[in-house]
This record gives sequence, C-alpha cells and structure tokens, in this order.
Amino acid sequence: MTLTAQDIQRLEEKANLIRQAIIKMLLEAGSGHSAGPLGMADIFAALYFHILNHDPAKPDWSERDRLVLSNGHICPVLYASLAHAGYFPLSELLTLRKLGSRLQGHPHRGALPGLETTSGPLGSGLSQAVGMALAGRIDKAKWQVICLMSDGEQDAGNTWEAVMLAGKNKLHNLTALIDRNNIQIDGFTEDIMPLENLRAKYEAFNFHVLEIDGHNMQEIIDAFNGAKAIFEKPTLIIAHTIPGKGVDFMEGKFEWHGKPPNKEEAKLALHELRTLQGKIKSEHQ
Repeated sequence: MTLTAQDIQRLEEKANLIRQAIIKMLLEAGSGHSAGPLGMADIFAALYFHILNHDPAKPDWSERDRLVLSNGHICPVLYASLAHAGYFPLSELLTLRKLGSRLQGHPHRGALPGLETTSGPLGSGLSQAVGMALAGRIDKAKWQVICLMSDGEQDAGNTWEAVMLAGKNKLHNLTALIDRNNIQIDGFTEDIMPLENLRAKYEAFNFHVLEIDGHNMQEIIDAFNGAKAIFEKPTLIIAHTIPGKGVDFMEGKFEWHGKPPNKEEAKLALHELRTLQGKIKSEHQ
C-alpha cells in the first residue's frame, strides 16, 4: 500500500509530537531514557496511527492486535503514543515515574489501558509474544502479535529460546522488530557484545527477515504489511534507527541511553523539534 503525501505528513507530524511529549515527560520526571524512545517514535506513530488493528475506546477488544514492548525502558514513547491515540489524557504524561503514577519506569500490565504485558527484565518480551501467538493459533484468531525489542537485549539467552520456539512452530502471526540503533547502556553494541550477522542468525532459526530504515514511514508500513503476507514462518524486521533522533545533540550518542535532559537541554530539544514540525508541513505542501 503506497502512502499518499498527506498520509506521510500526518504520520511524521504525529511522530514529532510524540518526540516533544517524550522530552516534556523526561524533564518533569527528572529520570528516564531519552535515546531509545526518540529513536522509535516513527515506528510507534506508524503502528498506532496506521498499522495496528486497535480501538482506544475498547482497549480489551478481543480482535485487537497485541503489541508487546520487550525493552520496557523505552516506555515514554509507548505512553506518549497511547495518550495521543486516545487511551488516556495527554495531561497524565507529566506524571511519568512519579510516586503512585500509572506511568511507571517500566510498563505495568493493568495499570493503563492498552498495555498488554509487564516488562522489566530484558529478553523476556519475545517469550511472552510467542505464548500469545501460540494462543492465537489455538483459538484460530485473526489478530497479530507484534513484539518490539532492543538490539542490546539480543545478548539475553531467553531471547534465543523464544526464537527457536517461534521458528519451530512457524508462527506466522508473530512479527518481531529489533530497534537496531547500535547502542546499549555501556556503549556501542559491537564493542560490548557483537551481534552481527543478525539477519543470518534469525534466518537460521526459520524467520523471514526484512531490513528497513526505521525513520522512513513507507518502509515501516511496507515491512509490517509484508509480514502479514508470510504464512510459513514468523517475521523479523531489523529497523535501523538513530538513537536520540530529532535532537541533534543526542543523536547517535550512547550516553543518552538512560539520561533525561535538564531544563536547558529540554528547551533546546523542544525548539529543534518545533522547528522540525514546520519543516514537515512545508515539505509535503
């Protein structure tokens, strides 16, 4: 499905608003992760405003697609996307990480509408998603399971147990996505624990593998639509992203993995993102 210029503009603008919300949330919280959430904003905008079959008015709708966020520390982008989609008020975003808030530092299933799982220990999300996909197959359900993972959590052995099980059972109703931003908390992934060749590794376990630019809306949507056309195996999308995307002084720097902006940094980041919002409009006119 080819997106119109208006479709792309709408999704890019939504991604930019999500990024602005992330900065505001992190500033207010005084803690949290910056790089990953900013880098995944385009993918979340595409998911919640084009790809996922979901209904914010009926968050427990039985026919909804299930989204599992394995790398739960990037939850600011999930919370911002859910709020912009209408699951809860935008004003609640500023309670991130506050005592008693529904928006904890890792998603807590049941705390908010639209959260499918509780995450925390890296590497467990794909196992949860495989279980859901198996249940969906037993029920002959039409809904899809989408599991979002970090590249750093490919270091976790639990991930590969899930990969083996998904490949063995040919779970075509499962699409996994790796945020290939090449950073983790201690540095660059290829310095900490080299991951390449990721594509060949997943293909060896019977996955259909696609690689995309994680900031290109057409490529993102084509990949998820392409996954739905694969009926003999699960699909992995390797999304190449820039950590800290949209904020010049954060982009590509692993130091921003787990650090929030201070007041001055947030002011600079928001100015850059608001300027970008205007450029998006002009580019598609």
